[in-house]
Amino acid sequence: MTTSQTVQQLSAQWITPENFRRYGQVIFPSADGKAFDAEDAQLNLQNGTPRFYIMRLQKRGRNFHKITRHVQCTQCLGSLEGKDWLIAVCPPENDLDTPVLAEIAAFRIPGNCFIKLNQGTWHAGPYFDHEFVDFYNLELADTNVVDHFTHDFLKSHQLKFEMV
Repeated sequence: MTTSQTVQQLSAQWITPENFRRYGQVIFPSADGKAFDAEDAQLNLQNGTPRFYIMRLQKRGRNFHKITRHVQCTQCLGSLEGKDWLIAVCPPENDLDTPVLAEIAAFRIPGNCFIKLNQGTWHAGPYFDHEFVDFYNLELADTNVVDHFTHDFLKSHQLKFEMV
């Protein structure tokens, strides 16, 4: 018996602080010396050792079927060299073990800002059309070992996504 797969297109909208608020924050450049305020990343890295590193990703494209979340910390992602990129997110419904399919949204992020994902925000990405992109990533040292919860829509719904 063959199971058919569906590809659902997600229209990626340009990210703004307002349209991304349910999932986290968008951080744009600010003047040196500006006092800390609500426009700065509101981080939670208290549950372990922070890890700030650069990850090189190659040929990611725009398709996915898995989405992940981290419940013990916030996570910050941003591209280097001004390259734009894409991410799909779903609100952090912490009492649910699965993301709410109808609430998945896709965003296009310009290379002049970074995002901070709220604790528990489901995310798929970064994705991009470039040959490769270097990303800085701020999370905990063991996030991908002890705080990495993934849902596979291909297994649960025979569903893949394409960000357009």
